[in-house]
Amino acid sequence: MKTAPLILSFLLCTAAARGEVIKIASGSMLSGPQASLGEMVKLGAQLAIEEAQPRFRALGFDLQFAPQDDQAQPDVGVAVARRLVNDPDVLAIVGHFNSGVTIPTSEVYKDVNLAMVTPGSTNPRVTERGLHNINRVCGRDDVQGPVGAEFAVTDLKAKRILVVHDKTAYGQGIANAFRDRVAALGGTVVGFIGTEEKTNFQSLILQMRALKPDLVYFGGIYDQGGVLLKQMRERKIEAIFMGPDGLESSAFVDIAQNAVVGAYYTTVAGPVEKYPAAQQFATTFAARFGRAPEAFALYAYDAARVALTGIEMAIEKNEGRRPTRIQVCEAVRTVELDGITGPISFNENGDRMAADYWIIHFTEAKYPGTPIKSISSAPPARR
Repeated sequence: MKTAPLILSFLLCTAAARGEVIKIASGSMLSGPQASLGEMVKLGAQLAIEEAQPRFRALGFDLQFAPQDDQAQPDVGVAVARRLVNDPDVLAIVGHFNSGVTIPTSEVYKDVNLAMVTPGSTNPRVTERGLHNINRVCGRDDVQGPVGAEFAVTDLKAKRILVVHDKTAYGQGIANAFRDRVAALGGTVVGFIGTEEKTNFQSLILQMRALKPDLVYFGGIYDQGGVLLKQMRERKIEAIFMGPDGLESSAFVDIAQNAVVGAYYTTVAGPVEKYPAAQQFATTFAARFGRAPEAFALYAYDAARVALTGIEMAIEKNEGRRPTRIQVCEAVRTVELDGITGPISFNENGDRMAADYWIIHFTEAKYPGTPIKSISSAPPARR
């Protein structure tokens, strides 16, 4: 009675033994001050790949995961990309995360037709260059920025708004989109300031005292924004604090501590509990990694599933043989998938056809914050 299972097990092991290696890499920040967020990207992708390994063994392929640390630095990301393109087993990339890393690395991958699916790069230039190899499962800053601006002006009734950004492609890009929409709504932008400061915001806080904003918008990542918010409150700056999805991390609360209470942020990655299809994922993730998933883990999981589906489609089209990179690249763009974050398909630029945008409020010093509202929006028409 046990013969059939034994034969099946033998066949699967034989397939794996003779199978060609297929690798999917991830690109995110696994060291440095943004590692908390980058680790969620890695783990979300890892879970999807581990779940797919039995399917690939049955097809005769040894599916492997190759996580990469780009340190959130463009030059490091490009070095990672150059290594990956020289490994013929790598057929897709989940990532990168930071737009400032994704944009230059995508140029490297483009030259060898290596497919990318980013879970979190939101700058419009990621897709507006018309590259055939880059896709994203998240929304865009030229929608997210205006969503935040409309909430600040219409819902929060902010009159005098100071916009601060971190001078990166992501932070400055979304700050620009936020500022322009505030102005269009009749709000007053009292300043637009870029800073690379990480630890001592005394000079910026002195400017806040002079400018007297009732809302400060910070375009950047939690490692910088958390410190800024904490120092604002320590120096009695009571303006409402708001930012984009770079604040989407439990580390933002760890850094800002009680100063986080009252802060708002927009995000393209909704809270786990708001996605019914993500509940089993959350249970499995916690059992596998011993921690609860944060929002971008869901998007990395879906990004990996898109890449996996594209590879499987290319294998089928190639009559069971290992596909080429260009075959995978072409297949990924055509993927239609019921993701845990909702339906996923892409337009001709690689933008998700319908993406979610959320407003989150911290009513206590605890992650995640409280969702206030959400919208689903198509990407802007190509200019």
